Amino acid sequence: MASSIVSKKDKYSLTELQTLGHQLLSSRAHVNNLPLLLSFITTSTRPQYALESLLSLQSFFIPLLPQLPSSSLTSESQGDPHFIYRTWVRSKFDDFVQSLIDIAISSQSDETLREVVLDTLMEFVKVGNGGKFHSAIYHRLLHSIVHSSLEVDDIFLDLLASKYFKYIDIRYFTYISFEKLSRSIGANDISDDRRESPDTSDVNQPESSLHLSVHKLYHLLSRIPPLEGSDDNSEYDTWNAAGIFTGKENYKGHTGKHRKDELANIKVLSSANIAKKMKLKFTKAWISFLRLSLPVDVYKEVLVNLHQIVIPYLSNPLMLCDFLTRSYDIGGVVSVMALSSLFVLMTQHGLEYPNFYEKLYALLEPSIFMAKHRAKFFQLLDSCLKSPLLPAYLAAAFCKKLSRLSLTVPPSGALLIVALIHNLLRRHPSINCLVHQEDGNETTEDITEAERGTDDSTEDSSASKEILSVKPSIDLFDDKQTDPMKTNAMRSSLWEVDTLRHHYCPPVSRFVLSLENDLTVRAKTAEVAVKDFSYGSYATIFGDEIRRRVKQAPLAFYTTTPTMLFPESDFLGWTFKLKDEDSTTVLDNTSKENGHISAKRRRAESS
Repeated sequence: MASSIVSKKDKYSLTELQTLGHQLLSSRAHVNNLPLLLSFITTSTRPQYALESLLSLQSFFIPLLPQLPSSSLTSESQGDPHFIYRTWVRSKFDDFVQSLIDIAISSQSDETLREVVLDTLMEFVKVGNGGKFHSAIYHRLLHSIVHSSLEVDDIFLDLLASKYFKYIDIRYFTYISFEKLSRSIGANDISDDRRESPDTSDVNQPESSLHLSVHKLYHLLSRIPPLEGSDDNSEYDTWNAAGIFTGKENYKGHTGKHRKDELANIKVLSSANIAKKMKLKFTKAWISFLRLSLPVDVYKEVLVNLHQIVIPYLSNPLMLCDFLTRSYDIGGVVSVMALSSLFVLMTQHGLEYPNFYEKLYALLEPSIFMAKHRAKFFQLLDSCLKSPLLPAYLAAAFCKKLSRLSLTVPPSGALLIVALIHNLLRRHPSINCLVHQEDGNETTEDITEAERGTDDSTEDSSASKEILSVKPSIDLFDDKQTDPMKTNAMRSSLWEVDTLRHHYCPPVSRFVLSLENDLTVRAKTAEVAVKDFSYGSYATIFGDEIRRRVKQAPLAFYTTTPTMLFPESDFLGWTFKLKDEDSTTVLDNTSKENGHISAKRRRAESS
């Protein structure tokens, strides 16, 4: 019979279809029109016919939803004809919902029809559970969207987020559904990893579909607006007035006048209780999602935005500790992205991470100056090194490491390094010895101690000989050492920064002069805003130089006319005297000949 209905549906005109809908709504005697109208709710039906059938069926089911039983038919009620009828109508309603979901998740369907289908489904969600929020239909919709072949940028996902995520009860049940979906996706991911198959194409296909599901899950989860405000004066928009945030004892699912009276007397939960419940569901949804095997692009995007869209709204932010520490231990750009969130947990939520500065020190490589998120990284680096309780050896190690990097980085990186070193020297006066290091101080002390111990053992005498062989100009800083404590930074100096005074880029050579000031006098100096240099590049430096006003433009290389080819200041301590008598005689003869020639020239000019 169903096949005959499907074969005849193309014979109906749009007017006849409207007549079938009017008959269904007018009398129960035309209830057989229900399967016929349902046959038009398919992805292959023309949009006008599907839309007309949809409107008629929506008007038919909406009043009946509070009276419909569950899908299962119990044995005690099999003899009741009214119950059998309502159960049959319920089964048709389930078929109708599934057909609507099939249209919604089909990218081949008409966009206008998909929008109407979404509104119809959300109306059923609103009143489908005896007048309350029907979470089962909503979960079916989200489950179908996440596991469908829809792309992340499909318009249906943006329509759902922009139109319905503003309601707090929809957000609440969205978090619940996403927690369940994350667990199911994680279980499927584990089963796929354990499955062994000789055909690699069969294994890669589920992996790609799981990655697409994770992409859509993150896209929708990140589009949910955060809960702003939790005081008693906060007001939230709800999709269903008798939803989850109302007192259960005050509403019993009546219809008609009784329902209106009870809706007027509904006791809504306080804003503080609503915020508490929302935070709990928000936390469970995100923690379940972060336990998934995330694709690389999603993983990086999550790390970048975690400290802004997740951590402030978690019930317990320290639950992200394992995820962030694992990410920070990976190294490279992933560690840079995880640094923001980890820094928030350490400074605002009391997280203890003993190896934090060792990992941070390991990130200082030349490639970091070319990374996409280098601006945020260096701002956080400056913040992490701001504490006055930082040990001197640690501040010196970072200062020396940055100084060594200044020899290989582009000019924008050199400017940034000078700014960071400037702040370090000002905050930690104990490391200013790196600027005014006197050659041989530590070496002399070590030699004296070694000489005192010569009578004890031969090993001490050999050690003294090694120390004596070390020249004062040798840099004792170990650039390859990963432990800042063992780098010997305090025994070194910032000679690399001194070379920047002769840098080929004028802004670098000018800016490095700021380090010549006595930075220990804080009343006369100020910290440099690292943010102003963290976004630098060749283009920004070139633009600044073009806009720079030059007070005096030199017309020649020398400000005054030189009197000699090599001034005495170029050869300090040098003397140029001819000791040989022959050379002195030659020099005298040459000077006499030059005198005769100059005299002849004067006579010729006067004549």
